[in-house]
Amino acid sequence: MQLSPADALIPEAHPFKQHLRRVGALDAVEAHRAWTEADGPLPALYLSHGAPPTFEDPAWMTELHRWARSLPKPTAILIVSAHWESAPLAVSATAGAELVYDFGGFAPLYYRMRYDTPDASPLARQVVGLMPGAVHEHPSRGLDHGAWVPLKIMYPDADIPVLQMSIPTHDATQLLGLGERLRILRSQGVLVIGSGFMTHGLRFLTRDALTGVVPGWSADFDAWAADALSRGDVDELAAFRDRAPGMPYAHPTVEHFTPLFITLGAADSPTAPITTAIDGYTIGLSKRSFQIA
Repeated sequence: MQLSPADALIPEAHPFKQHLRRVGALDAVEAHRAWTEADGPLPALYLSHGAPPTFEDPAWMTELHRWARSLPKPTAILIVSAHWESAPLAVSATAGAELVYDFGGFAPLYYRMRYDTPDASPLARQVVGLMPGAVHEHPSRGLDHGAWVPLKIMYPDADIPVLQMSIPTHDATQLLGLGERLRILRSQGVLVIGSGFMTHGLRFLTRDALTGVVPGWSADFDAWAADALSRGDVDELAAFRDRAPGMPYAHPTVEHFTPLFITLGAADSPTAPITTAIDGYTIGLSKRSFQIA
């Protein structure tokens, strides 16, 4: 693969640079097959994302990229991230906007990273037309790290148009309805993604988590979510604030869980079987990620 000027500056020993070399070697053997109408609708995804340290986690990067390669290469990507809560509903700039580096305290190289994807204007026009009521088309907001960090790992060539949509509410019923409006995009090869983190109680982590200890609240919430998803129990998932073990520690604020309802709504049926793509933990937080047709 041809590295972008920004990626070429990443030190050779950095894990992400090694990831790019692995991806390049794989692409040299077999190019990622593009989606065609014969493939039928793409699944909708819920992915757990990290911050810049994800670029230092070879195993997680491999899991994310393997997941992307297991699907046909999408025609475009519509992503709803935990890191853009905005009402009324809004969509990001469609081309040329700077990334949002919405994190602090990391190495300078992460603030120089780029993810310059093609113009997403056609997708933006379609999404705006599908949504109820007015949609604010943000002229300068680029992708935040809930979007560009995982996508840069999954699709490092940055050759797929990407549009981000804000999360305007945390009401599960309303989010399911918004996801349903996006369902038609899947039959056009658009990958619809809800991006969050299955558990996100950062403030409650202790030093033990750095040594691989998983807090009980994180393990309990993850097991509850996995069970509810396996049974297609949307009502149980929607009542997570009251019914899920590990609350409120697993989600002291709920924005990293609720993108899941966009994903479920975009499926043929929210109660359909899911396929778990990634599980396990990082610093005690659940990486559970899944797709649903």
